Formats: sequence, C-alpha cells, structure tokens
Amino acid sequence: MSESASHQVGGPPAGPPPVRSTGSISRRMIGVAALWITILLLGGGLALDRVLQDAITRNFDEGMAYVLTAMIASAEIGPDGEVFFNRPLADQRFLEPNSGLYYQISSAHHEDWRSRSLWDRALRLDVERPGSDLRVYNSDQFPDESLRVMERSVVLPGSDERWTFAVAQARSGLDEQIRTLRVTLIRSFLLLGLGLLMLVIIQTLYGLRPLRAVRREIVRMRTGDKSRVTEPMPAEVLPMVEELNALLAHNERQAEEARAHAGNLAHALKTPMTVIMNAATANAPDLNETVMREAVTMRRQVDHHLARARAVGRRGMAQSRANVWASLQAVERAVARLYPEVRIDMDGDEKADVRVERQDLDELLGNLVENAAKYGGGSVFATVGAHAEEGVVTIDVEDDGAGIPVGERDRIFDRGARLDTSKPGTGLGLAIVRDVAEIYGGSVELTESEDMGGLLVRLRLPAAN
Repeated sequence: MSESASHQVGGPPAGPPPVRSTGSISRRMIGVAALWITILLLGGGLALDRVLQDAITRNFDEGMAYVLTAMIASAEIGPDGEVFFNRPLADQRFLEPNSGLYYQISSAHHEDWRSRSLWDRALRLDVERPGSDLRVYNSDQFPDESLRVMERSVVLPGSDERWTFAVAQARSGLDEQIRTLRVTLIRSFLLLGLGLLMLVIIQTLYGLRPLRAVRREIVRMRTGDKSRVTEPMPAEVLPMVEELNALLAHNERQAEEARAHAGNLAHALKTPMTVIMNAATANAPDLNETVMREAVTMRRQVDHHLARARAVGRRGMAQSRANVWASLQAVERAVARLYPEVRIDMDGDEKADVRVERQDLDELLGNLVENAAKYGGGSVFATVGAHAEEGVVTIDVEDDGAGIPVGERDRIFDRGARLDTSKPGTGLGLAIVRDVAEIYGGSVELTESEDMGGLLVRLRLPAAN
C-alpha cells in the first residue's frame, strides 16, 4: 500500500461538512432599510417639491392677477376710442425700462398700449382668440428673458372692441425661489436620510448584539469554560438559547447513558469471563458445559445492552414515526410462523402513530406478542387505542394463559428473570420492552386480563401528532 493511501486510511476522520453562508444579516437589514428609506425620501421629496413649487408659483401668479385686475378696473375708453387708465398703476417698475415687470393692452384695430418698461419691445398676444377666460403661460419671446404672462380679453364700457390686457413678469425671481427651495429640500432630505441610515446601522448592531453574545458563549462552551449559555438574553433570542441548552443537556444525557451502558456491559461480562477462565485454568471436567452456560449469559447481556444502545441512539431523532397497526401486522405474521397453533387477533385504531423508530417498535411488540404466544393458552389479542387528549397510544396484549402473580410482576422485569423455565428463552423480553419504552418516554404495565383470564401487558407510547 502506498504512503498516501495508508495516510488516507489511517488519518483522522473527516470533520463535518462546512455550513454554507447566505450572507450577512446586518448587511441585509441595512441594505433593505437603506433602499426603503431612499424610496420613501425620494417619493416624499418629489411630492413636497411639487407642492411647494405649485405654492410659490400660485403666489407669484396671484401678484400678477392683482395687477391685471387693477388694470382692467382702471381702464376707460377715451374720446378717440383709445384705452387709458383713469389712475396710474402703483408699481414703479412699469416705468423703468427692462425692469422685468410689463403690461400691454392690445386689440385688433388699435395700436398696442405698452408700459414704459417694455421700451422698444412688445408682447406677442393672441388678440383674435375668443373668450374672456384668464390665460397664464410661460413665454420665451424675449431671447434674454423668460417671462410669465397672464392675459384676459374684455369688452370695456363705451366700446364694442375686444381688448386683451396682459401682464408679464420675468421668471428669474420665481425660478430663483424654486431653485433655493430645491437646494434646501435636497440638503435637508440628504441629512435626514443619512441620519435615518445611521439610526438603522446603530439599531442593527445593537439588535444583533445578543447573537454575538450567544456566539461567544458557544465558543466558551467549546473551549470547556462553560457548559451552558447562562448570560441573560432578550425575549426573542431566549427560546433559541433554551433549545440550545436543552440540546446540550440531551447530548450529555446520551453520553452519560452510553458510558453507563458500557460500564454495565463490562461489569456484566466480567463474572462469566472469570468463571470461564477459572474453569479453563483448573481443567474442570465440566468445562464445555460451563463455557456454554456462561456464553449464553454473555449473549443475553450483549443483546440487552445492544437493544438499549440502539434505542438511545435513535431517540433524539425528531422525525421518528411509526404506525402501530402496520408493525403489529408484521409481528403477527412472524409469530404465526413460529407458533402456528396460536390464534392472534387484533383490533383498534389502525391509524395510530407513535414517536418511535419502526425497528424499535417491532422489537417491543415482537417481545410482547411472542411472550403471549409462548406462555399463553393458544389465544392472543392485541388492542390499539389512541388517546389524543393525553398524547399517548396504548397497546394492550392479552393472552389466555396462567398469568403472573401480583407479587412476581415487578421481578419479571429483571434481566434474566423467568417464571417458566420449561420453555426456551433468555428472560430478557420484558426487561428490553421496559427499557426501550422508557427511553422513548413510554411505560409498561402488567395486569390481569378480564376477558381472557391471562396476563394483560399495557404498553404506553407517545403519540406522533
């Protein structure tokens, strides 16, 4: 064998497969919160920007509407048919050239009357447009100045002509207010977003702090400093810690049971081996009989402890589940071949399931039914009952034999105890049934069968809900 092959065969056993990571919970929580904060702030910022922009624009338009109303209210028709103001407009900007505030009165058959602020420019108005509705719009008719225009067409008293009154104001002031508002909103929302993100980071780090504490506790348990997680935990983490402590206690209990089984088996085998060695050393004439007798004793002990070890090893499997009726049918077929003269009947709940491994359930029921067939009078009756309110399933196995006296019922569970030595057996059947049932949280009770007159063995096992 090559050196590499011998290293593979004799090397240390492979460790558990690595657990695949699905990413950081902290980064996941912070990322989701950051995305949600961004969506909310962006949506809220856009909505607020729209509301405030409309409010500023509406306020701007109300000022223009006031001037337009004042113009229409003070306008009259002169003797020459031209329009004039019976009182001057109060805003001095109408008198300053290119001041940014302008008015103009136009009609289809008269020359435009413009404010001095327009100087040599004129507003392009649609004087042919019918109707007297107020019209507000933006205009780029001046290359170097964007305007906000408000106009209305009216018919003045004393004239059949339709006059279009218009007020225009440069948008620079309005645009500057909107720009200042948006800069303020962006800065405010950025600060708010950063503050919320910092809050999420702090909350995430603080909220996941108990998990880091659990990890430190597990490291201390692995290094042997502690045996349980004892640090106080929040209510959300406490159930997980309790389950972890329960799992540790379960593993310790299984390890202790394994050590106890090994010690009991070693102690049980020591006496038969000593007897065999003494007989062999002394060249005893009955050496063959002694070896055979003590070998049977050792085999009985090995069978007993192997049955317990198998049950203990499978007890912690949460998926353990077996149907009682299916197991009884399999046992009935096997026992019927061994004892063809015995009649075995069954009744009860065919859907009852127990939280026991199928192999252990077969061994439990096999021992009970075989004992009833072996020591009974020829009839065996098994009844399955489910008790949902108690969370248990009962299996009653009755026979029509001589039964067991009340004073002997406790002793019959001892390993190797047999009341009828005329029939073959090891005396381990009921002892194994009791031990395996108790390992799964069940129990065994012996009583007298009222219907058949023999022994009734009642096995109680936890139901699989």
